[in-house]
Amino acid sequence: MKEIISQYDFKSHTVMIDSTEISYIKEGNGEKTVLFVHGLSSNSDAWSKNIASLKEKYTCIALDLPGYGKSAKPEATYTPSYFAEILHQFIDELELKNVILIGHSMGGQASVKLATTYKTDVQKLILVAPAGLEQFSEAGANMLKSFFTVDMVKNTTDAQIEKNYALNFYALPEDTSKMIEDRKRIKLASDFNAHCTAIVNSISGMLNDPVFNDLEHIKQKTLVVFGNKDMLIPNRYLNPTLTIADVGKIASEKIENVNVSFVEDAGHFVQFEKAAEVNKLFDQFIAN
Repeated sequence: MKEIISQYDFKSHTVMIDSTEISYIKEGNGEKTVLFVHGLSSNSDAWSKNIASLKEKYTCIALDLPGYGKSAKPEATYTPSYFAEILHQFIDELELKNVILIGHSMGGQASVKLATTYKTDVQKLILVAPAGLEQFSEAGANMLKSFFTVDMVKNTTDAQIEKNYALNFYALPEDTSKMIEDRKRIKLASDFNAHCTAIVNSISGMLNDPVFNDLEHIKQKTLVVFGNKDMLIPNRYLNPTLTIADVGKIASEKIENVNVSFVEDAGHFVQFEKAAEVNKLFDQFIAN
């Protein structure tokens, strides 16, 4: 029996998808369904501020991707295409209709794969600080893959965890302490090693399974949201001349029916740092 450490703001449910136990949150009972997909080293609780507001009008569902949170952590490729297949089966199993898909960072890259592979699954697409818009050289990608090892992730100190989280925000909100403490506690979980492996495989997966060429095949109406002070996208080491405005321009040029919005004084975790502003953007886009 695996040890459950994480404490979420909303009640979790479980469903079996492709022999993998998937944990998810479901709140609200609106006609339109909003499906949230978290990023690397995160979980469904990362959307708590967004669900708290949007559940008044919409059915809000956020899942823990395989390898993360309370979901099972199988041996898998953990590529965006793998996550897209899980999401497709999840939508089918829960018989979800009129899905507005919202993906953050790594979850954004997986959402692009889902929206272009299973077009009828997704009515509208929202990408929040999505991975996959910037490109890397083969040498740069190999350097990233060699840097992130299971032992490195497993041996991350509490002090480094705090620094890593700070990089996700322009100004670290006080209420991030809950997610930081949760990240520290999962080191005690019985499936922690499998989680670390999932993180490393997810990083390689994003690099090995790019979506840049998929962007022009997105047919759904799309909203892309960035914090204008994002310190993680673009990668400052591998693409030092690229700016967040440049990444936004890639979205504008490559995606057919898109609106790109920048939220002032917000970092990579823009939907948490500036939840009220982002929820307004979400609601306007969904309701329109």
